[in-house]
Amino acid sequence: VQLQASGGGLVQAGGSLRLSCAASGSSINVMGWYRQAPGKERELVASINSGGGTTSYADSVKGRFTISRDNAKNTLYLQMNSLKPEDTAVYYCTKGSGWGGVRGQGTLVTVSS
Repeated sequence: VQLQASGGGLVQAGGSLRLSCAASGSSINVMGWYRQAPGKERELVASINSGGGTTSYADSVKGRFTISRDNAKNTLYLQMNSLKPEDTAVYYCTKGSGWGGVRGQGTLVTVSS
């Protein structure tokens, strides 16, 4: 499986973005989104089980971000609302909720104040 993340960009604080992660091949597995900002620890932002019925979020994004998936399209999403400057980071999608497995190349999200 290869993962291709997209949807990042520059947005003003308070705005929204939706990230997508297309999987080549079956991705029926727990999937996750990580982010890495300069000078900060890597953070697991959200994860979702194979069926999409169970999700988990970092406290820093609860109530603002929503993870979802479309297994028919082999695509993972991250809807990000009420964005803050501290959300600025490179976002990575992963197969599984760990960092050490398959992951995409990352997409940059920049939130201006």
